[in-house]
Amino acid sequence: MISLLLVVFILQVVIYLINTIGANTVNELAWLIYSKLPTSTAHAAQQNAKLKGEVVRLKKEMNGVSAQDNFSKWAKLRRQHDKALSDFEKSDSSIRAFKTKFDTAVKTFRWVSTSGLRFFLQFWYSKQPLFWIPQGWLPYYVEWLLSFPRAPLGSISIQIWGMACVSIVTMSGEALKAIYVLATEQAADQKNTSKGRPQAVPMQTSRPGPKGEKEL
Repeated sequence: MISLLLVVFILQVVIYLINTIGANTVNELAWLIYSKLPTSTAHAAQQNAKLKGEVVRLKKEMNGVSAQDNFSKWAKLRRQHDKALSDFEKSDSSIRAFKTKFDTAVKTFRWVSTSGLRFFLQFWYSKQPLFWIPQGWLPYYVEWLLSFPRAPLGSISIQIWGMACVSIVTMSGEALKAIYVLATEQAADQKNTSKGRPQAVPMQTSRPGPKGEKEL
């Protein structure tokens, strides 16, 4: 069975990644994956994209035809454009309504599987010690704080361990960001330096002419 210490740590890592990436990005990624699945909604989304392309094509053709010089062709394109636009708006409104429900479901699942799970673990295992501190190492008030709120005295509670994981994950994430920014800046500086460095021009040395030959 996986250790509760590891579960809490992984959960904090997932929460940090979601907060860093952004909830909207997670929703869009989930929608992109869902739209690739063989479902009726995915098929409707593909048809909606085709209708959108058809509307754009007919609009361009209609703009390229003069209503005064060739009214019959322009009117035909106008009818086709209006019909395609009406079908697109109906399909688009249906997909948007479904996507709103989909985003709500993803948001609910994301909260239940992260923050909701964290609250449940903190409540369910509030009395369970995650690990013990050697007796006599710390003063009484420090042991009481580390066991807060309901873990046995002299142990580390799940709440305190969760706070420690948050601090470790946050500091590690900020350190990785700083390293990445520093590395990219150094690479860009080296690239700019190599581009701006003047190329060395080889010096031409005069060769002496044949012996006895004089210049005129």
